Amino acid sequence: MKRLFKALAVGFLGISVAVFGAVVYGSEKLPDEITAVDSEKIELNNLYDVDVDCVQSVGADMSDEKYQGIISAMGLFPVKNVTVNVTKRKYVTPGGDVFGIKLYTKGIMIVGIDSVTTDSGSDNPAESAGLKCGDVITHINGKKAISSQQLTEAVENSKGGALEFTVERNGESSKHNLTPSMSVNGKYKAGIWVRDSSAGIGTVTFYDNDSKMFAGLGHGVCDVDTGKIMPLDNGEAVNAKVNGFYKSTSGNPGELCGVFSESVIGKLLLNHEMGVYGNLYSLSGRRTIPVALENEVQLGAAQMITTIDENGPEYYDIEIVKIYPSSDLSARNMIIKVTDPVLLEKTGGIVQGMSGSPIVQNSMLVGAVTHVFVSEPTRGYAVFAQRMVNTMESLKLTEMKAAS
Repeated sequence: MKRLFKALAVGFLGISVAVFGAVVYGSEKLPDEITAVDSEKIELNNLYDVDVDCVQSVGADMSDEKYQGIISAMGLFPVKNVTVNVTKRKYVTPGGDVFGIKLYTKGIMIVGIDSVTTDSGSDNPAESAGLKCGDVITHINGKKAISSQQLTEAVENSKGGALEFTVERNGESSKHNLTPSMSVNGKYKAGIWVRDSSAGIGTVTFYDNDSKMFAGLGHGVCDVDTGKIMPLDNGEAVNAKVNGFYKSTSGNPGELCGVFSESVIGKLLLNHEMGVYGNLYSLSGRRTIPVALENEVQLGAAQMITTIDENGPEYYDIEIVKIYPSSDLSARNMIIKVTDPVLLEKTGGIVQGMSGSPIVQNSMLVGAVTHVFVSEPTRGYAVFAQRMVNTMESLKLTEMKAAS
């Protein structure tokens, strides 16, 4: 009898510890706000449930409807209150096609600052003017800054007089007076390295049939020197053809080799941390699939749609091995691992140029590939598809306001 009571006590203690752990973990790691689809059951995972009162359709557009609910562990133990945003299920056409990116910056980005060697020694005009790497010059002497050539001409024609730069830094605008220095070769120089455009290839994530907009890359186009997202003035999506690739190895991520054509297939409207967005003229002949909510993404088997040769987009097996808390606002929401033997044999895993490749799980679009692990190219990061869709919806509203 004593053994029985002892066993019951140990069992009860174990259950209590498990329940306590689930409650503590849930209160810290589960989100304070989730999105649910109207008329569909809310599911987090096998351990946690959400109880929401009066979830019902109240109008044609549910995007602004919010309700209060309670997350409970095992359906019995309250964990935390949660705000539930009720929305309608979104359907998009998955991509996987490679496209060329031609991006022109809004202003001129400073990517390096250097000293100027003069007859009297070393001088640093940019540093003296308070300029920093990552600053974007939007105006020169009150005129809109468009190209690096414009900056070069302004410096050379200054004859040593001060130039007024209007600069954007971290979303704030300021004015700086820069006085070019005469270098030993007899030319005036500002001591800055700049960039006004960028080009590369990426992968289309999805296409929205209603708005004719597309999303790609899954991450923003960043300057290679500063690592900062390049502010978009205008840009184009052009046809690109994959004619080969460099295979990924540990410490050396591979790369798709693509050739641009002059055929413009779309217009870029936004360069964002969640990818590039714009109008795409066509991506027809494919079926639409539902977009998964963040809480619907699961660990386990999935597929990646990507292009590695002239055959176009193909499905390859992967595994979602880790999901980060949905409260994390970065674009690195999941870790994926390539398991498909064909893709592993050909490319070694993820290569540069696959960014934006859509990820499908349970017949839903759940995310997009964003980064490869340099030390382990079979693995990489991915972003939730829902976040990319939300970014597109915000862009739609901005475009509608601009047109009205």
